[in-house]
Amino acid sequence: MSAREFIPPSADLTRLAEAAKSCRGCELYANATQTVFGAGPPTARVVLVGEQPGDVEDRRGEPFVGPAGRLLDESLEEAGIPRSEAYVTNAVKHFRFTQTGRRRLHQTPGPEHIEACRPWLVAEFALLNPEVVVILGATALKALLGGEYRVTRDRGRLLPFPVPTNAEETATHHTHAVITTHPSAILRTPSEVREQARVAFVNDLKVAASVLAR
Repeated sequence: MSAREFIPPSADLTRLAEAAKSCRGCELYANATQTVFGAGPPTARVVLVGEQPGDVEDRRGEPFVGPAGRLLDESLEEAGIPRSEAYVTNAVKHFRFTQTGRRRLHQTPGPEHIEACRPWLVAEFALLNPEVVVILGATALKALLGGEYRVTRDRGRLLPFPVPTNAEETATHHTHAVITTHPSAILRTPSEVREQARVAFVNDLKVAASVLAR
């Protein structure tokens, strides 16, 4: 399974987003409300990559518009990163969940979903030239850098980032990456240490902001 056959040649971000609506690269499309593609300007200086859309995002069709998205927006502002200069997307474009009564509970995408959806990330990065990429959580980390790094061990420092390409291609340029936690993980943190987790998240974003300030 792969999204590769659904990607149109020579497309801009608008055409990619339109094409992604018809993606059947893995089985997740069957239960999700819709594809949730990336959003932001093609001139974005920073790209933020998360795991997958959540329940709110799945219903609205936009990335990072639920509680985690609000926390992200507030943290970006505190870190000094203009939201208008950011492009946000996810490693997996459909919401994976389990149904419990009326509730749809998040379910982590599997390696097969990450791999199937990777061509969309490749296509997005082919049209973007960010100065820094912020990797939000373990799923995005696996999608972008494989198994070499760990969130808890490697977060908050500048790392080299080879722009994702198809396996048969060679990366055309490199940029910087900063690994951090996903904002949804902060919302799940026990209340007595949640503020500490939020401050650590903002500090990681400030590392990314330091690249933009150069």
